[in-house]
Amino acid sequence: MKNRHIQKVAVIGSGIMGSGIACHFANIGVEVLLLDIVPRELNEAEKARGLTLQDKAVRNRLVNDSLAGALKSNPSPIYHRSFAQRIKTGNLEDDISRVSEADWIIEVVVERLDIKKQVFEQLEKHRKPGTLITSNTSGIPIAFMSEGRSADFQEHFCGTHFFNPPRYLKLFEVIPGPATRQDVLEFLAAYGEKFLGKTSVLAKDTPAFIGNRIGIFSIMSLFHAVKDLGMTVEEVDKLTGPVIGRPKSATFRTVDVVGLDTLVHVANGIRENCPGDERHELFQLPGFIQTMVDQAWLGSKSGQGFYKKVRKPDGSSEILTLDLDSMEYRSNKKAGFATLEQTKTIDNVIDRFPVLVAGKDKAGEFYRKSFGALFAYVTHRIPEITDAPYKIDDAMKAGFGWEHGPFQIWDAIGLDKGLELIASVGQSPAGWVDKMKKAGITSFYSVADGDTLCYDPEAKTYARIPGQDAFIILDNIRKTREVFSNTGVVVEDLGDGILNVEFRSKMNTIGGDVLAGLNKAVDLAEQDFQGLVVGNQAANFSVGANIGMIFMMAVEQEYDELAMAIKYFQDTMMRMRYSSIPVIAAPHGMTLGGGCELSLHADKVVAAAETYMGLVEFGVGVIPGGGGSKEMTLRASDTFRKDDVELNALREYFLAVATAKVSTSAYEAFDFGVLQKGKDVVVVNKDRQIATAKAHAKLMAESGYTQPIPRNDIKVLGKQALGMFLVGTDSMKAGRYISEHDKKIANKLAYVMAGGDLSEASYVSEAYLLELEREAFLSLCTERKTLERIQHMLKTGKPLRN
Repeated sequence: MKNRHIQKVAVIGSGIMGSGIACHFANIGVEVLLLDIVPRELNEAEKARGLTLQDKAVRNRLVNDSLAGALKSNPSPIYHRSFAQRIKTGNLEDDISRVSEADWIIEVVVERLDIKKQVFEQLEKHRKPGTLITSNTSGIPIAFMSEGRSADFQEHFCGTHFFNPPRYLKLFEVIPGPATRQDVLEFLAAYGEKFLGKTSVLAKDTPAFIGNRIGIFSIMSLFHAVKDLGMTVEEVDKLTGPVIGRPKSATFRTVDVVGLDTLVHVANGIRENCPGDERHELFQLPGFIQTMVDQAWLGSKSGQGFYKKVRKPDGSSEILTLDLDSMEYRSNKKAGFATLEQTKTIDNVIDRFPVLVAGKDKAGEFYRKSFGALFAYVTHRIPEITDAPYKIDDAMKAGFGWEHGPFQIWDAIGLDKGLELIASVGQSPAGWVDKMKKAGITSFYSVADGDTLCYDPEAKTYARIPGQDAFIILDNIRKTREVFSNTGVVVEDLGDGILNVEFRSKMNTIGGDVLAGLNKAVDLAEQDFQGLVVGNQAANFSVGANIGMIFMMAVEQEYDELAMAIKYFQDTMMRMRYSSIPVIAAPHGMTLGGGCELSLHADKVVAAAETYMGLVEFGVGVIPGGGGSKEMTLRASDTFRKDDVELNALREYFLAVATAKVSTSAYEAFDFGVLQKGKDVVVVNKDRQIATAKAHAKLMAESGYTQPIPRNDIKVLGKQALGMFLVGTDSMKAGRYISEHDKKIANKLAYVMAGGDLSEASYVSEAYLLELEREAFLSLCTERKTLERIQHMLKTGKPLRN
């Protein structure tokens, strides 16, 4: 088959999913046509304006309102507000002929087979042969939807199931129809991975496919267990959240957000269409769920579900919780378990599971029942819904936000222990698990030569998981390719002359050990390698400097030691900037404070699209002290052009720091100046980030990398800029927009970014600015209000305005 390119996509249906899918295609630079039905009657606003049903504004009202609502939602479905210009809207009567221009048509209309078939009949009249056409159905059999369509339509038709919200959830299920061509399936799976940044999973055409079949089972299992074990809503959410690598919203809060009606719809579909499921009875709604449905307590959309937000007489709000026995709302009850206390010192989630299932309290019993039921269920879904355990794990991680899939958790607690849990809940595993054990194979996964292998039940041996050539998994190479390690970092050989330095501290904070590790990594790379990547595959790149260490030094008034620590941070950043080898930073997730400063000093940044980046030091009462204030001054200077108002350019960089701006995506980070256009790059699929960063380091090294020369040509504006900033902070304080301490911090930053109180614009060196930055940082650490801010952040994780 010739190369297929996607330049224009038509999305049919502009509801929450349709608009979200349209936005994500716009995110990656594709032109999108978004269509929906024509309204059948005027609304009050249209009547008041004297419009008719023939006016374009009326005919496109539904699609335009849906898209506008999506773009206003939080979190945003779009990487950058300007990307919305890539979406054109229309309606299914006036504009359906425009689908002939599309390379891929995606149907996202209401989940009714009769309506979908009508839509496909209309689309086929205008679709050009060879155009991909897919449905985002979450459960209607693909085979039913393409009945009666032409051979070309059926060959290019399948299911492509995005999960909501499409920007953030990575699962992309590809479900073949009876006549779908193999090359079409391969193209869609590859496109999902490479361009959309998804985890593509090939599913079979079975009810609810993979993600929802297992995910809804897991939730329904909990619904039944909560009553059997006499547990509260809070207790279940405590046990099924971050402690086991699941989202903070855990179980019941997630159901509230998604909508109980949505969950019930899928559960009923599985119950009606899977009569042979060995746990068929579990998909019958428990009494309390049926009561909630009858009362329309559907969650956030109806104002109440398992939780309900109410306004108290004093005007404050309170979150109430549904008591599942009385079915009345009550005040929240804090949940706590001895078993969870035992896991507090275990940072790696995967290492907690043996402790959790061994618990002697109600939590331990809950985990044994939950995992026993889950382990049994997933074994019986092979080969019904998929042929491979890793596809189930991938679906749960990418679609439901689980850090580890069922088979990975089972490996963590051991095959025999998992079988014991299955037996304890009166279940039995599928026969292939017994055969696996008899063959002496005791884990579902294995690692060989840096590749992940997964047990193949049909072949009865391990098989390499396909598609790994495009990415590097640090967990797989850490043991065999470690070059250096300390308590803060591990340095690995990525091959081809490129090293990687990976933070291993809590939340990837940057303290003494991490700085020592960075210096050692540069030493090693300069001696025996060609380049260095600073990257990891944790949830976040780095939340910044170790403020606990700074707090202790400041409280003890060990100012000499604190000054040395600040200088060590600055010197390490400058060492990265002026090493003899290219240094590539690979930030993702939260990249705050010191993590952002590190990225500012790399030769190039290869950022994941989902990078939330900013200099947030104001929140703890200081200015960026690891070279960040210096670097923003330098970057402002580099933007000065002849006849520009240089003060305006400097002010933008000043405000980015003073307002502690954090980007909502890597693309937005370019607006704040923490990423640089023409130099730094963005990758949509985070799994490919380390491999991409390595490729850039290798290319720079092989292209003749030259060690940079320290800068002494940074233009600072002196008293002219300082005066402008001081007037500005006075006005902000007078208007009560900032506190007295905010003003003090801002004035310290102003002094640094103005280059001091020089009488006229001058050219200075980086060393000069770093000294100003260090003095300002240290002086702020002597302030009581700064210590209060740091202490509050350490205790609550939230900034204090004092």
